[in-house]
Amino acid sequence: MDKQTAPLAVIAIGGNSLIADAKKMSVADQYAAAGETSHHIAALVKAGYRVVVTHGNGPQVGFILLRSDLAKGRLHEVPLESCVADTQGAIGYQIGQTLANELRRQGLDKPIATVVTQVRVDPADPAFADPTKPIGPFYTKEEADAYRANEGWALKEDAGRGWRRVVASPKPLEILEEATIRCLLDNDTIVIAVGGGGIPVVRGADGNLSGCAAVIDKDSASCLLAKRLKADLFIISTAVDKVAIHYKKPDQRELDRLTVAEAERYMAEGEFPAGSMGPKIAAAVDFLKSGGKEVIITQPHLLAAAIRGETGTHLVP
Repeated sequence: MDKQTAPLAVIAIGGNSLIADAKKMSVADQYAAAGETSHHIAALVKAGYRVVVTHGNGPQVGFILLRSDLAKGRLHEVPLESCVADTQGAIGYQIGQTLANELRRQGLDKPIATVVTQVRVDPADPAFADPTKPIGPFYTKEEADAYRANEGWALKEDAGRGWRRVVASPKPLEILEEATIRCLLDNDTIVIAVGGGGIPVVRGADGNLSGCAAVIDKDSASCLLAKRLKADLFIISTAVDKVAIHYKKPDQRELDRLTVAEAERYMAEGEFPAGSMGPKIAAAVDFLKSGGKEVIITQPHLLAAAIRGETGTHLVP
């Protein structure tokens, strides 16, 4: 199949996909987990898809913020937007190298590139006035009061576990490296991009860009990229085989197929909470209502079976 006409899949994998469990969080452990995920991504490449991989970075950004906090007084603080950039490079390296190794084992030779990606947001986005996204370590109330007074942070109590810094999660408006991503795809390159939702940047009145302390939802930014590239398939990799309604209740029911109308009805009924499946379903609906053909939500190890229609939840217009 010609590289220009081969179907395009955008695969969004969660940052937690790179951490097997609480006892396996080292860099070596994350590399091994990336290798496992890459094994399944390779199945799409082998099936003839052009591929863009996006990824989360929540746990990894938390690690950097914790190191920065522990080193205060000895080293400078790491700005949040730099944490996102750092994790884009590190996770991109892990995915890129393990995917290259996996493709080579399968007799496939494809160039792979990681694009450190900036995503423009609106400085007037209402999210900046009401930060809700928790990041970094837990603090005591006394520590939280000190950070609020000395650093100007917004902090909120988190389910009785302590206080955490909260930041804005604004809507992604523009992927600044879109042209670069398109150029790489046109040259038959597998692209890793929009890591962690992208580095949040704003454009000033003078036209210059600058970073801002925010976290962009990874699924929302991945959806924007999938829409802009007119992807044939948008895959959201998560921790469950299929989307379910009445989740963790006696009448829980997994869904093989879900239309936009059904998804919107379930969202209105509160079936998909904002802290779990909600953003994924919202991104899927957005993609489909913008002309997308299909979204698959499933676990990383089920990608090959899901694209064959054997598992996963398939969302369609």
